[in-house]
Amino acid sequence: MIILGFESSCDETGVALVCTERGLLSHALHTQVAMHASYGGVVPELASRDHIRRVVPLTRSVLDQAGLTLADIGAVAYTAGPGLAGALLVGASVAQSVAWSLGLAAIPIHHLEGHLLSPRLADPCPEFPFVALLVSGGHTQLMRVDEVGQYALLGETLDDAAGEAFDKTAKLLGLGYPGGPALAQLAEQGDHRAFDLPRPMLHSQNLDFSFSGLKTAVLTRLRDALSQPVPSASLKQDLAAATQAAIVDVLVAKSIAALKQTGLRRLVVAGGVGANRRLREQLAGRMRPLRGEAFFPPLALCTDNGAMIAFAAAQRVSRGLADLSPGAHGFNVYPRWDLAQI
Repeated sequence: MIILGFESSCDETGVALVCTERGLLSHALHTQVAMHASYGGVVPELASRDHIRRVVPLTRSVLDQAGLTLADIGAVAYTAGPGLAGALLVGASVAQSVAWSLGLAAIPIHHLEGHLLSPRLADPCPEFPFVALLVSGGHTQLMRVDEVGQYALLGETLDDAAGEAFDKTAKLLGLGYPGGPALAQLAEQGDHRAFDLPRPMLHSQNLDFSFSGLKTAVLTRLRDALSQPVPSASLKQDLAAATQAAIVDVLVAKSIAALKQTGLRRLVVAGGVGANRRLREQLAGRMRPLRGEAFFPPLALCTDNGAMIAFAAAQRVSRGLADLSPGAHGFNVYPRWDLAQI
């Protein structure tokens, strides 16, 4: 079965085609970064309007790439939440309309489940069960994944997520939007040992996270450094490197602790922060002594995208977990949606 998937939860419009037998056939993505840059963050109303403009051309593009037509589609999937309400409604309404016009089922997908399963699009594909580190936007969670739809929360952030820590620190340093990638790029030029930053909850004896105090520590170090008669020429680079090192150290330590707690040896990292080079290197290094494996989605699929939504739907269809009856096409979106509730 070929599934057409739509992602529109925030500031990326993604459309993709996934076959339950052959995997990813085609995908297209439009990012709104340039549009939101002058505001320093996502403007929900502008995001929704841009999704409306992009979704139909992107749909035509993925069909053309795959050499298919709408008549070849067997089901439609869309992100139902969590995310921005208006943005979610765009993808959901388009998906429901396409499904209704073709007499097909429309499958609502949890955004984080899409991220969680996206590393299975890579080669090699991680087998179940595994521990998943979800580091996407405002989410930092450790999950035990036994099968599609079988998720157990092991730990989560109590305040700021890792991605928010990257973005807020970048803003303190006067970097552009989006802050996370800009900070990671600047960190390549700095010395992470130049500043001694805290590793929040590193020794908490549980698998929860907290990154709000790290931002405050960076602000304090920055003010102290700028108050000196001659601030270091590499001040921003060093603070960026120290911040990245602190975040990565905590993510890596908690991930290894989760593996030891569960007795599993496979770790899947998903979400935008999963593209961070230092995180990938540090995890790979820590996994070797455990004789374990770390899996990451392809870099192009770390951010929000339609491929992960269509793929999550395909995984559910293959296991009989999706309702494929066309039925009545009323629908809801869920700006807040606990993964444990699906």
